[in-house]
Amino acid sequence: MSGEPVERWAVLVNHEEQYGLFPAGRPAPGGWRPAGFEGTEDECTAHVDETWTDLRPAGLRRAMAAHSTD
Repeated sequence: MSGEPVERWAVLVNHEEQYGLFPAGRPAPGGWRPAGFEGTEDECTAHVDETWTDLRPAGLRRAMAAHSTD
């Protein structure tokens, strides 16, 4: 262990249900909101990998569903 403090990150999500990481404790930038998960960068990345399984923006998913012939 280096003894240095571990940097904390927050998982954010935008209106298109796309995810990103941002330093914890700072206000989310415009267009983003907290997704309810904080941790180390590795923990947050793992959470995003588990949660964000369809990388298409929400608007594209909706449009594709509306045109589906299934």
